[in-house]
Amino acid sequence: MRVLFCGDVVGKAGRQVVIDNLPGLRERLDLDFIVVNGENAAHGFGITERICNTFYEAGADAITTGNHVWDQREILKTIDGDPKLLRPLNLPEGAPGRGVAFFEGRQGQKVMLIHPMGRLFMEAIDDPFAAVERELQNHRLGQSVDCIMVDMHAEATSEKMAMGHFLDGRVSMVVGSHSHVPTADAQILPGGTAFQTDTGMCGDYDSVIGMQKGEAMARFTSKLPGGRLEPASGEGTLCAVYVETDDKTGLARHVAPLRLGGRLAEHWPV
Repeated sequence: MRVLFCGDVVGKAGRQVVIDNLPGLRERLDLDFIVVNGENAAHGFGITERICNTFYEAGADAITTGNHVWDQREILKTIDGDPKLLRPLNLPEGAPGRGVAFFEGRQGQKVMLIHPMGRLFMEAIDDPFAAVERELQNHRLGQSVDCIMVDMHAEATSEKMAMGHFLDGRVSMVVGSHSHVPTADAQILPGGTAFQTDTGMCGDYDSVIGMQKGEAMARFTSKLPGGRLEPASGEGTLCAVYVETDDKTGLARHVAPLRLGGRLAEHWPV
């Protein structure tokens, strides 16, 4: 099975590079399933129903989010009715939406998508490790499901790495989101799980993690309250992680980063 996870989409530049390239990527890489992290897609903060639909029309099979999931308040009214849109798994009980979902791949494969969020340097929420463990109690890779994808949305690289090793051999892939900078550690862990600490963002890299440089730098240099952060609007780069899994076991056979367009050096999975 061939799957693609696209990192955090930031603003219009990120939306455009994803929408423009997803159809061609599905064909060129013969993809069975595509996930997009869209938590910064709506002018840098949150996501809307309309934006979700544009990603679906471009070929996304599912959308994950993160700590900015509720920034666009309208999503509170629509997320329950969108089975393809996930919010973080370990939010407090009673939060709308879902943090785990099941899908069908292009060739009928059973895909499980889990979306935990870290706690280090982030909000005080429930334990992501215990939350994922509960979801895996009734599902076994290669038996009840063919592929298990995990989007670990976290600030600390250590917490993302810990989740990768915690799930090694039990899921197909653990990929990090939130930091907006692609890491160079794509690998298959000893137990057979594909891993990359952070996928990077889909957006303009002539920026400060996707936002215009002026206001972002001013916040660091002056420590005075300033204006609103605005997404950078130059040409976007699409950053993603590509994984091939074994049809019998569901474990990874190949993992590689994908970078396309914009300022970063282009990289295609071999």
